[in-house]
Parts: sequence; structure tokens; C-alpha cells
Amino acid sequence: MNYSFDQEQINGIDKILQEDLIDGGVHSVILIDMAGNIVSDLDNGKKKHDVYSLAALAAGNFGAVSTMAKMIGEEDFSLLFHKGEEESIHFSKVMEDFLLITIFGSDISLGFIRLKVNESITKIAKILESSST
Repeated sequence: MNYSFDQEQINGIDKILQEDLIDGGVHSVILIDMAGNIVSDLDNGKKKHDVYSLAALAAGNFGAVSTMAKMIGEEDFSLLFHKGEEESIHFSKVMEDFLLITIFGSDISLGFIRLKVNESITKIAKILESSST
């Protein structure tokens, strides 16, 4: 499916990510398509990540994991999580064509992240659906 975004839609996505995730203590959040192209990229101003490399690697990682899911009889895995000592990364599909990458510190629980990401995805999906052609 093809998507075309206008500035109002991008602003709406940014607002959701800012209010739901960044304001809640997340370090960085990136919305990408499955090819690794960045749709939205926000951070708390304290951590600077190489978002272009992260986006490309995340798309490849999610593609590899999707293939593994099919190998074991699953249609897909809808989320991935990697825990680090200082920061962790949560990946979650948004519809079929997008991936939300959330980077957060050890001061935030995985349960909180999952809740806030799910809320954000529901809101973002409405915007994405209105932009499909």
C-alpha cells in the first residue's frame, strides 16, 4: 500500500508520540516504514542516537524475525523487545507497513511502555489509514 503524508498528518503523529511517549519519560521514539524510511523521529534532547542506522537495522531485524516466525508456524510477531543495562528498545508493528521503535531507560517498566505504545499505535493508525492511497 502507498502512503502519502501531509504536514498536518506528520504534526499529528509527532504530537501523539510527544505526549504519549516522550513526555512519559521515553528517551527516543522513531516511526519507520518497513523499508527503514523514517516517518517521525522524536527524542527527549538528552540522548542522541543515530536514527538513520537504527531505522535501517530495525527494519532488517524485524524482517528477519518475521521470517523466523513463519518458520515456526506463526503469521508474525507483532513486537520485539531488547533489554540493556542502560537503555532498552521496544519494537512494535503499526498496521502492516510501519514499525514504532521506542528507546527507554531502566527507570521505566516494560508494562508501562507496552501500554503507552499500544495507546499511541491506536491513535497513529487512524492517521495512517487516512493517508493511504
